[in-house]
Amino acid sequence: MLDSVRTRLTVWYTGVLALVLILFSVGVYGLLAQQLARRLEGSLYTTLEGTARLLTHEQHEGESEREAAHSALLTPWPQVSPHPHFFTATGEPATATAAASVTVQRVVVVPPQTPYIIVVRQWLEPVTAELALLRHIFAGAVPLALLVAGLGGWWLARKSLAPVVAMADSAQRLSVEHLAQRLPIANPRDELGHLATTFNILLARLEAAFGQQRQFMADASHELRTPLAVIHTTADVTLHQPSRTEREYREALAIIGQQTQRLTRLVGEMFTLAQADAGERPLQLQAFYLDELLTETAHAAHMLAAHKQVAMATAMVPDALCYGDEALLRQMLLNLLDNAIKYTPPTGQVQMTLVRHDGQYRITVTDTGGGIPADAQAHIFERFYRVEKARSRTATGHGSGAGLGLAIARWIAHAHHGTLTLAHSDATGSVFVATLPAPDLH
Repeated sequence: MLDSVRTRLTVWYTGVLALVLILFSVGVYGLLAQQLARRLEGSLYTTLEGTARLLTHEQHEGESEREAAHSALLTPWPQVSPHPHFFTATGEPATATAAASVTVQRVVVVPPQTPYIIVVRQWLEPVTAELALLRHIFAGAVPLALLVAGLGGWWLARKSLAPVVAMADSAQRLSVEHLAQRLPIANPRDELGHLATTFNILLARLEAAFGQQRQFMADASHELRTPLAVIHTTADVTLHQPSRTEREYREALAIIGQQTQRLTRLVGEMFTLAQADAGERPLQLQAFYLDELLTETAHAAHMLAAHKQVAMATAMVPDALCYGDEALLRQMLLNLLDNAIKYTPPTGQVQMTLVRHDGQYRITVTDTGGGIPADAQAHIFERFYRVEKARSRTATGHGSGAGLGLAIARWIAHAHHGTLTLAHSDATGSVFVATLPAPDLH
């Protein structure tokens, strides 16, 4: 039963309240008993002092000591015993009455400046009666208060934890197919509301991640299916007839080789993105000169540009010391140059520049292609996204690609605490800008 949070809260609440009430009752009872005892002692001492003064006064009036004592004892005093006694200085009682028990009486004995000892006593029955009444009140009120508090605590705990129960029920109904559902929020301003809001934000992220994964699998399947279908069809057609010329076999093998190369590149890009998503591609950081890397990359892309009759131009700041993963940055630059050359028509131009500004390296890749439509510019860094109607039709001889190059390039830039953006794109061409942190040389 104590496995329930509601029960534990109620038990803790009732237990703490019981401890507080017991301490309060004991404290009040002790203070009241002390106050009643002080009031009783004050009354006794008042009576004693009054009797002593009266005895002295009677003696001054000329009465004998016994007559003065008798007159003083017969004087009525409030809140004292109606049966006073007096003792001689020798300790012998003046009357036959025995001494009272201190359990039912309070006795005060003070010797005045006379041959007599004055004894004043008072019954404790009124005090004990008041304390007994207080004990009975506490004995009835404390359990009743605990009962009411326990029931109230149970109801409050149930009311307070109702949103948690509702969230738990909603969470149990969640599944991969129903990630669009959200937890109910009774009060977004309290702690439980904040918890539900945070959980709903997490659900939104999971929904987006699963959606992206589904889209990735669908796009990857589509991209893999096309070259596989071409390979299968080419091999099937080639082998359908018992005899083929050497030229026909070479053409079939060339087609199969091109598609195999495309598959290899696609699988490699997908593997790179999978490692990036899983955080399993750590950076191999080292110091190198970024201008030399750009020169090497431009030289590697020159043959592809020459095949399309696209001019290549570079301009860069010398001695650009950089600290990063040289292999990944080379891949980022090759992806940008390949993308620019691919969509630049013959006799066009691709230019790559490197400058240093405000503690950053700024790499700019500019092409003179047909540009990217405005409605597609916000999606070009998404995986498997391709602008088929605009740019793909201008690409000649290189295929339209799988739409992963820019996504990988942006991830590499972000992994180096940099950025990759599309700065400009229209009918005159496109401009991509990558920024990387530059080391402080001072």
